[in-house]
Amino acid sequence: MDEADVPVFSRSPSELLRVGPGFELAAVDTGSTPGFAGGKAEGKTLLKASDQRLSELQERLFAQSRGGARDAVLLVLQGMDTSGKGGIVRHVVGAADPQGVSHHAFKAPTPEELEHDFLWRVERELPGPGLIGVFDRSHYEDVLIHRVHGLSSREVVEARYGQIIDFESSVAGRGIRLVKVMLHLGKDEQGKRLSERLDRADKYWKYDPGDVDERRFWDEYQQAYQVMLDRTSTADAPWFVVPADNKWYARIAVQELLLQALEAIDPQWPPAHFDVAAEKARLADS
Repeated sequence: MDEADVPVFSRSPSELLRVGPGFELAAVDTGSTPGFAGGKAEGKTLLKASDQRLSELQERLFAQSRGGARDAVLLVLQGMDTSGKGGIVRHVVGAADPQGVSHHAFKAPTPEELEHDFLWRVERELPGPGLIGVFDRSHYEDVLIHRVHGLSSREVVEARYGQIIDFESSVAGRGIRLVKVMLHLGKDEQGKRLSERLDRADKYWKYDPGDVDERRFWDEYQQAYQVMLDRTSTADAPWFVVPADNKWYARIAVQELLLQALEAIDPQWPPAHFDVAAEKARLADS
């Protein structure tokens, strides 16, 4: 396809979806497609057309680290159950070479992890130089779930917002560019996705009865997310709220956010550490 035929965003998702002062989660239409006028077919076209660009930038980032560069990217994915985190990993990050990707899905803390500060296990999974790291859920579980279910006192939860800000500032200072995405799903759409898992035998493995239990706390989670966004969207690590009822839109929006993060780093191919002409001559003689 000619480059001129590929649909594009009319305005950057990094502008339209960024959480700033006065942001109201409840005002976001979860079925909207901010900045993109096309539909599903056009979205799939854009996703495929941008795969090569993402792959090239990721390879340059990885290659650059072999020359000593410290740059890395960390994509943090948060959202209610069925919001599409796994699809983002498969269809967006999946375009990159697996050796340049570090993926971790945070589950309930293990006994060993509970012996440490809540950020201890997160520190251990940060991407090294040259990598794109992906957190499928993250340290934000320790304010979201704990706030909704009272697993920690309100004072402890409040203190954690400040700890997270300090931690992420430190992470950014190490050359890791954070892309924090909340996949904002509507309650009705979640119900449809859970129903589909019950209607299809090939989806049973995805179904967790606990998802229905958590669904009963929908309003409490929306309030917890609002507080999280208010407290922890910073200059070093802003939040982006991506409407997620349309999976295709969520994927192209996150892809664009990743591309912009990589383009801001502008990774370069490292120069040869050997005499190219001499090596060509040696190869010709071999």
